[in-house]
Amino acid sequence: MNPYLFIVGCPRSGTTLLRRMVDAHPEIAITRETHWIPELAGDVTPELVDALLAHRKFAKLEIERQELEALAADQPSYAGLVTALFDRYGAARGKRLVGDKTPNYVRKIPLLHELFPRARIVHIVRDGRDVALSAVGWDRKLDELRERFPIWDESPVAAAALWWRWHVLHGRRAGRDMPVGLYHELRYEALVEDAERECRDLCVFLDIEYDAAMVRFHEGRTRDEPGLSAKRAWLPVTPGLREWREEMRAEDVEAFEAAAGDALEELGYPRAIPAPGASAREQAAALASAFPGRPLPEGW
Repeated sequence: MNPYLFIVGCPRSGTTLLRRMVDAHPEIAITRETHWIPELAGDVTPELVDALLAHRKFAKLEIERQELEALAADQPSYAGLVTALFDRYGAARGKRLVGDKTPNYVRKIPLLHELFPRARIVHIVRDGRDVALSAVGWDRKLDELRERFPIWDESPVAAAALWWRWHVLHGRRAGRDMPVGLYHELRYEALVEDAERECRDLCVFLDIEYDAAMVRFHEGRTRDEPGLSAKRAWLPVTPGLREWREEMRAEDVEAFEAAAGDALEELGYPRAIPAPGASAREQAAALASAFPGRPLPEGW
């Protein structure tokens, strides 16, 4: 059964909010970001055990070498070992179902499906202009983004647009190839507009009973301290935390839509500038040609 689901999406799209809501359900535990599942996929060997224990994210599972070696000795396959680790995580929390929230796995859906053919994918999508607003001010990850995407300094908003497009379209294309009943797309805007409705729909997809604890995930955790972000303050579902229509300059909106307007249209987000100017289009084309991640894989 486990991993039962993966919560994925472009970073800064609301994956943490969704994780907290699903994790509050009495039947499901959601691990913190793993990252290692696709990175280390392979044969179960002593070298794999070493690699897992050395991975910076694996420590969050709080398992000692001796126990991990025992689990590995009982599992002939990598998928089986991951399942055993997730079962262990759920048992420690008194929950039978266990999922994972790692945003970047939105680009790894085919591999996840190959490893775990019954796992469900929940892809949260947010208007890319709001994502870009968040990404360009993402102090904790800014150096990493600049290092991986040298075009970031040239035009942060256009680079963020390509980055968002890359993640979202990867997820959508891969989702279309999933068997019926294993891929669910959820809009961030709908979630914050009517959290109960969206959580009920999600529970139908997950084949579990809805529980109101999902929308009360914040109770007992909210912190009222100056300067805390909504995430660190554990705020309840709060519409309007970021609004590109009010906060984004017109030239930045044009730069974004020149680079990722096609993805906005595919997702049903209306363009603000239906026909970006020649300068914005030329810049977007130049940045796209230099984008290291390629907006979509060849042949898609």
